[in-house]
Amino acid sequence: MAFCNMCGAQIADGTTTCSVCAGRVATAPASTTTATAGGMTDNVAGMLAYITIIPAIIFLVMEPYNKNRFIRFHSFQSVFFFVAVLAIHIALSIISVVPFMIFLTFPLHMLVFLGTIVMVVVLAVKANSGQMYKLPVIGDLAEKQANTM
Repeated sequence: MAFCNMCGAQIADGTTTCSVCAGRVATAPASTTTATAGGMTDNVAGMLAYITIIPAIIFLVMEPYNKNRFIRFHSFQSVFFFVAVLAIHIALSIISVVPFMIFLTFPLHMLVFLGTIVMVVVLAVKANSGQMYKLPVIGDLAEKQANTM
């Protein structure tokens, strides 16, 4: 499945125009994306959005990147994912105040940390390959936010 270079909508293989924005689709394979005005390709910018929350916020604010639906989707998904992980860690920290609950919450902190690292690597690889991989709840929110502009 290919994506439109202008709006990021999914396009059936073999078509030359986008049904959403009526833009011309490049004849390149689906895994390659065009370079934005800043010189960085879309898939690299999408991958960098998952490194930490800082590049994701920068991509949402900077001019050539915040116009691209693919980069906005991955940036919003990264922000929402890191906020959810932070909320889980805060909840576990609050629970650990109860005496002897640290023995339960400390392994859970480590498990959430390991899961976060694995998930960030998977999301970065998917973004680098040009896919708009959605997480179950967070992906729908990110897609809704990416389509608003």
